[in-house]
Amino acid sequence: MLSDNRPQPIESTLLGDAAPGIRHGFFTRQGGVSDGSYAGLNVGLGSNDAPERVAENRARVAGWFSLPAERLATLHQVHSPDVHVVSETYGGERPKADALVTASPDIAIGVLTADCGPILFVDPEHRVVGAAHAGWKGALEGVLENTIEAMLRLGATRRTIRACLGPSISGANYEVGPEFVDRFLARESAYEKFFRPSSREGHAMFDLPGLTLARLTAAGIEAESLGLCTYADPARFYSYRRTTHAGEPDYGRQISAIAILED
Repeated sequence: MLSDNRPQPIESTLLGDAAPGIRHGFFTRQGGVSDGSYAGLNVGLGSNDAPERVAENRARVAGWFSLPAERLATLHQVHSPDVHVVSETYGGERPKADALVTASPDIAIGVLTADCGPILFVDPEHRVVGAAHAGWKGALEGVLENTIEAMLRLGATRRTIRACLGPSISGANYEVGPEFVDRFLARESAYEKFFRPSSREGHAMFDLPGLTLARLTAAGIEAESLGLCTYADPARFYSYRRTTHAGEPDYGRQISAIAILED
């Protein structure tokens, strides 16, 4: 399953075609040194994987961008709407936030996921990039819109920003309870379209990718989804919910990252 020992990120045509000199990748679990339930490219500093294996996996991600490991910027993610601006003086800090933006070259900014949505942003004209981690709470509370606003403050324009949603759990595998549905409908009755009945009474299947794309489009930017489900593809992706259903004690995290690279 994980025989190829090189990182194998997936790239978005929307982002890639628009941004010469800006490289991005939605990394899979393939191409790392972790084993057991973490087998592959686990970059989760918060997992119980061996720290030296996580460090090597992160170095491989940075190396894919032709950058040293210390130039891979990530966060202590807390399901918030908060955004951190990464400057050229980046020194390895991991603030509590759920999105990163930068206009500085040769820093790869990335978010970790295992079912939540990783969204990469690029303004190729003004050379500003962003990365956001959006689970249901972050998406509902505005992490996507806040990422866009932070990019605008760095010189981007709404007209020229593009975004792509990477691998995340699909509506076919995301069952939620009635209190979850009520929370969304209390915020906006139109959100009913992101739920459909499940086989269990009172429960529903939640379309997180649909909500994410709708929020991005409503924010006035061009956006697409890779259409890949983390839960349904154990060969390529870690999944918190799949791990929970299997009764396993912990899970790996994959990374999605983007960098402005100097010539």
